[in-house]
Amino acid sequence: MDRKTWLSILAKADTAELSALWDALALAPAFSWLRRPQIGAVMVQGRAGGTGAAFNLGEMTVTRCTLQLENGPVGVGYVQGRDAAKAEIAALADALLQTAAAQAILDGLIEPLRAKAQARKAGRAAKADATRVDFFTLVRGEDG
Repeated sequence: MDRKTWLSILAKADTAELSALWDALALAPAFSWLRRPQIGAVMVQGRAGGTGAAFNLGEMTVTRCTLQLENGPVGVGYVQGRDAAKAEIAALADALLQTAAAQAILDGLIEPLRAKAQARKAGRAAKADATRVDFFTLVRGEDG
């Protein structure tokens, strides 16, 4: 799994689920802050129809932080909203995923979060599919 993927999973995770899984791992690595959690805003861009020219949709609040483990790896955490604790966990997990502890983090944190996200996505898809209306045209005798 690449870094982009695990950072995306961490950023999109439910805070309570992320905290519970992190606490279950019982990891408390020594680290120093390079950038303490900061709350700010980023501009979100959209595209008309998904393919048109980009336009500024609006601003979104984010929390970011950067830390360095005692043994060297640097971790970053960018999360939506004002959640310093979630950003810290994301940064710690990111840093640990660059060490020998990577497999434990993948198995105990990333994969469960990915499975829960996929289950939520499947549930939303099933709910939307239940309301789908299929339109079709019948060929009438005089048209054929």
